Amino acid sequence: MSEDDTARHNAKMRKIKEARDRMMATKTEEKGLIMVHTGKGKGKSSSGFGMIMRCIAHDMPCAVVQFIKGTWVTGEAELLRNRFPEECRFFISGEGFTWETQDRERDVAAARRGWEIAKAQIRDPDIRFVLLDEINIALRYDYLDIDEVVDFLLAAKPAMTHVCLTGRNAKPELIEAADLVTEMTLVKHPFRDGIKAQQGVEF
Repeated sequence: MSEDDTARHNAKMRKIKEARDRMMATKTEEKGLIMVHTGKGKGKSSSGFGMIMRCIAHDMPCAVVQFIKGTWVTGEAELLRNRFPEECRFFISGEGFTWETQDRERDVAAARRGWEIAKAQIRDPDIRFVLLDEINIALRYDYLDIDEVVDFLLAAKPAMTHVCLTGRNAKPELIEAADLVTEMTLVKHPFRDGIKAQQGVEF
């Protein structure tokens, strides 16, 4: 790169930094966020658990309520329960995917138990972040009432508590209520080529 190219690049970066600094100066408020991770692509739960790791690193007490995936032995459950039990409370309310249980009444009962635990964790003043993993699946199949969930998050969630809700097919009411919504887009997945779910990647 020539001296002229370097000078042009540096001048461009200075302008970008100045514009960004002006923008960041206007962002002064803090609040507990309602976050939704949805879509057909991989990474919804993974991103949620990434934020749980951040909370632990920042000494922010947190909790996980895992819906649906009850029969799986997952790396995140093993790690958090065995190594960080004081920093992160971990609850499993599901009994497996709906096509495995084949019992709607049991699925509804499990989701209701999970939701009661979730409300208690969200209300707890000691907890700063709550991950409701795969709750969108329970909402999709109407195991939980979407209006009840949204009303609770908007009216009863403490002002500085963060809540992240993951799972495909997030309902429009939840998306409307959320502060941050991310849709994971599927581009390629090895499952289509006959590759099974693998340890350390999917669970």
